[in-house]
Amino acid sequence: MHQTKKGNQWYFGMKMHVGVDSQSKVIHAVAVTPAHTADCKVMVQLLHGQETRVYGDQAYKSQREVIRAKAPKAKDFTNRQCKWKHFIDEAIKAKNRNKSRIRARVEHSIGVIKREFGFTKVRYRDLAKNGNRVFVTAALANILLVRYTVLGAVRPQ
Repeated sequence: MHQTKKGNQWYFGMKMHVGVDSQSKVIHAVAVTPAHTADCKVMVQLLHGQETRVYGDQAYKSQREVIRAKAPKAKDFTNRQCKWKHFIDEAIKAKNRNKSRIRARVEHSIGVIKREFGFTKVRYRDLAKNGNRVFVTAALANILLVRYTVLGAVRPQ
């Protein structure tokens, strides 16, 4: 666990990086890092190689070579920078908005982890213990997300 500064606010803890299928919202990869580790360093661990499209925020914008090496069939749909000094490129901004609509589906899985299982703050001081808790919580979130498709049950009204 480590501390980092974002803006003018200090944070202590860890980051949870999640690889999610955008169609089924199932979590297929989880990586846990200290708070000061850059997001782009973990991209290799989040790809399984069978992806056709890779969506990500601007933290993953320089990872085109990593995506090609790990998932050769995948197309890179990470957000691009649309603002330079006082100029805003409206075409890139519109493309980023469309990409973000698909990325929003990933947030449902993270919302289940945070809201249903209460994983908003870390419980332990050790990264390994918190990582173990993240992996178990991600597995439980997958079960919760696909429970109606697996069981074939009718949704309650």
